Amino acid sequence: MNKYEIIIYWSESDKLFLAEVPELPGCMADGHSYQEAVSNAEIIINEWIETAKELGREIPKPKGKLMYA
Repeated sequence: MNKYEIIIYWSESDKLFLAEVPELPGCMADGHSYQEAVSNAEIIINEWIETAKELGREIPKPKGKLMYA
């Protein structure tokens, strides 16, 4: 289980739920249901981390709840 924050919202233009992982640049998934978007995000998070390791890039540590103004 990953500890990265996932922001989920409905996209009217895509007619899908979108799941963004703000701490991992470019990490995003979608799904026809809220649950599917979360499940797909978990897969994408793992793939993002694996790719970063292969490329020797730094993997951000989860910070927990992000603060928004």
